[in-house]
Amino acid sequence: MSSVAWAGEVQVMGAWVRGTVAAQKATGAFMTLTAPADMRLVGASCPAAGVAEVHEMKMEGDIMKMRPINVLNLPAGEPVELKPGGYHIMLMGLKAPLAEGDQVDITLQLETADGGLVEQTVAAPVRALAAGGMTHGQMKHH
Repeated sequence: MSSVAWAGEVQVMGAWVRGTVAAQKATGAFMTLTAPADMRLVGASCPAAGVAEVHEMKMEGDIMKMRPINVLNLPAGEPVELKPGGYHIMLMGLKAPLAEGDQVDITLQLETADGGLVEQTVAAPVRALAAGGMTHGQMKHH
């Protein structure tokens, strides 16, 4: 394993946000997080959205369901993928459409093993609306 100096920050790889159309008020943000020590993702915020929540998607019977979760564990050194169809950050109450080529700042709220809270901001490029995974019209949202 190669040595990576994290300086206490979570390593973020491949961050991106799905672009939107004019009337769309919600979208997803995706990335892979690798914590230097056991941590938990406990929230997020984004100036481009009124609300940012960590969500989980999973199949229940033959229906894909999505729900907010309060905590996503980030085990030390293990990549945790936030991706279409799985865990992701839901950006709701968007203040403007997001077009390919835009960039969105997302602040991750992280809890350390000793209960401390730290924030880390990620600059995520916006990808075209058709980029990967399901759209919200294809699932039941709870």
